[in-house]
Amino acid sequence: MWAEIGKIMLLHLLLMELHSSKGTQTDCENGQFQCKNGRCIPSIWRCDDDDDCSDNSDEENCPKKTCATTDFACKNGQCVPARWRCDGEPECPDGSDEADSTCSRQTCPPEKFDCGGHASKCVSLSWRCDGERDCENGADEEQCAADGKACSGGEFQCRNRKCIAPVFLCDGDDDCGDGSDEEKCPAPACGQHEFRCNNSECIPRPWSCDGDADCADRSDETVERCGRRTEPQKPACPGAEFQCGSGECVHLNWRCDGDADCKDKSDEAGCPQVTCRPDEFQCGDGSCIHGTKQCNKVHDCPDYSDEAGCVNATKCEGPLKFMCKNGECIDSSRVCDSHKDCKDWSDEPMKECSLNECADNNGGCSHVCVDKRIGYECECPSGYRLLDRKTCGDIDECENPDACSQICINYKGDYKCECFEGYEMDPVTRTCKAVGKSPYLMFTNRHEIRRIDLLKRDYTQVVPTLKNAVALDVDVTTNKMYWCDLYHRKIYSAYINKASDSSQQVTLIDSALQSPEGLAMDWVHKNLYWTDSGDKTISVATGDGKKRRVLIDTDLNEPRAIAVDPKQGFMYWSDWGTRAKIEKAGMNGVDRQVLVSESIEWPNGISLDLSNRRLYWVDSKLHLISSVDLNGANRKVLLSSSDQLGHPFALTVFEDRVYWTDLENEAIYSANRLTGHDVATLAEDLNNPLDVVVFHELRQPKAPNSCNVGNVPNGGCEYLCLKAPQITEHSPKYTLRLPRRHGAGPRHAPLRDGSTTC
Repeated sequence: MWAEIGKIMLLHLLLMELHSSKGTQTDCENGQFQCKNGRCIPSIWRCDDDDDCSDNSDEENCPKKTCATTDFACKNGQCVPARWRCDGEPECPDGSDEADSTCSRQTCPPEKFDCGGHASKCVSLSWRCDGERDCENGADEEQCAADGKACSGGEFQCRNRKCIAPVFLCDGDDDCGDGSDEEKCPAPACGQHEFRCNNSECIPRPWSCDGDADCADRSDETVERCGRRTEPQKPACPGAEFQCGSGECVHLNWRCDGDADCKDKSDEAGCPQVTCRPDEFQCGDGSCIHGTKQCNKVHDCPDYSDEAGCVNATKCEGPLKFMCKNGECIDSSRVCDSHKDCKDWSDEPMKECSLNECADNNGGCSHVCVDKRIGYECECPSGYRLLDRKTCGDIDECENPDACSQICINYKGDYKCECFEGYEMDPVTRTCKAVGKSPYLMFTNRHEIRRIDLLKRDYTQVVPTLKNAVALDVDVTTNKMYWCDLYHRKIYSAYINKASDSSQQVTLIDSALQSPEGLAMDWVHKNLYWTDSGDKTISVATGDGKKRRVLIDTDLNEPRAIAVDPKQGFMYWSDWGTRAKIEKAGMNGVDRQVLVSESIEWPNGISLDLSNRRLYWVDSKLHLISSVDLNGANRKVLLSSSDQLGHPFALTVFEDRVYWTDLENEAIYSANRLTGHDVATLAEDLNNPLDVVVFHELRQPKAPNSCNVGNVPNGGCEYLCLKAPQITEHSPKYTLRLPRRHGAGPRHAPLRDGSTTC
């Protein structure tokens, strides 16, 4: 009988063990592998020639690897994408993908430049002699005329090697930046149809006494010369606004706030000096916050000055400090020195002072065990973090949106940055650079439109002798430019290479415009969008200006900048009215929504980074550059500076740089768009630098024209065809709307969305 009872008990124990082992097997989640020691690791770590279990069970019974044809086989058998071979970064654990024996056999294709050297690297041929070292050995910038560039025929080369158009010579402006274009200049003589300002500047004679100061010294509008006609033609500002001496309007509550918002600083003239109470902290902009908010690790001042220079007072931080169990702090050198320094004697535990826990099974640590005078700690190699107190797991660096400039690929222990189509990784800076033609900036300078080559820094004039050019945009595929003139209240277009000839400038919109301050060209469907702060509207017209319609005319106060995304069918705009905000809507005027409405005062300019799906803006009141994703989430302050952001007006983004104009400093700046660091000055001593755009094909990515029905533009319809917002896969591609002149009848009569007939 006892034998039978023993068998039953033995069977019961076996069943319990089996049940227990089965339960253990289910402890790991889907997508994980369970080691023999019970640890769970990601399944993709199995059979990767790395002991992740710490008992090597993840590397047992592994099949022999065969890399795909699109992969490179490392010497240790691992496979990595073939495009990572010889790219300057070792991805194989043994470094075999970057070994000299591997890369010296590389042959560069015709569209690439061979850097030469012991381990040959290839870079884009368009980067040759662009002034930047893209080869590690600098071979791409060797044997280049004039330190990497030579001025083209007719251009003037400054002492600093900068190239400028001859029209900028002896024009009174330091266009070179070193003054060499204004040396040895004869006394200027104005033509018979020009007026000579007191500072010797020449302007067209009709501009004198027209109520708008065009001379930098305002001598064309003096009372002695013009009498009462010097009064501004602008109407008085509304009751809730303050009129600056220079004519513009700002919010009344900005008067005497310690921050100059008017160009002439008249909003801060005659103001009592702001003095904070003894229990308050005065921010850099003059505003006051409660003293308890200083150094609380929260940015309470608009310029973040309340958190500048704060000292971390936390005790017992760092390897040289030891905290006793009772809270005392002593030097770590006094631990286990046979002298009781802690009042509770916790620095001298007898059993732990002479014990090396790491000697026993590595302390249970999966990777690195560090023995301490008391106890021990588990640590992880670079690219890993502790999942618990003992086990290391991979860090997904790609969770940080700024880890890479464009594409981030995470893999065990590290990550890889790659570039979108049309860009290549610079092997030196590890940033994505555009291939193809040199990008250049175009900007309005009130009386003209200028251009700066971003690589060679060539500086040329595109359109001269304008009255008050503000908003600007381009269509890269047609090589056309579009601009607004606030004085004439018109919108113009011209081919860029012919724009200097006034006879080649076409007037697109010449009626029912009051103050067109923002302009955006839909480069896919060839429609033009603009904001008008005078009549509080957002409108659209065909590229020739013949069909026109008001899209939005409600709940707009001071609409300023506008940008479009023709592929997804959305437009974005800023409004610095009483309730400042940034909004988006479909390019057909529907599905309107607010993106930003908190902590925003004067969103003067906006710009879209379509590759990375973000919107950037400058705040002229708070002196900030900020960004959000295109749904209004993941907000980030890029740069806060009252120096470089005295009065920013517009901005644009390209590659890893953000560029902006500043009215107060009369300059154009740039900075790294991910960090806000590396602020650089592109141009100085500019007269009212306003709108700015980058001209390059990658700024305007190609997309199908939804309105070309049956290969016929607009399907042969007389209606305006507007791209519809692509919210779901079932969204209509476009909307047909009847064009209406400004103020003519109802503005929002909808037509069929996505219709293929008229």
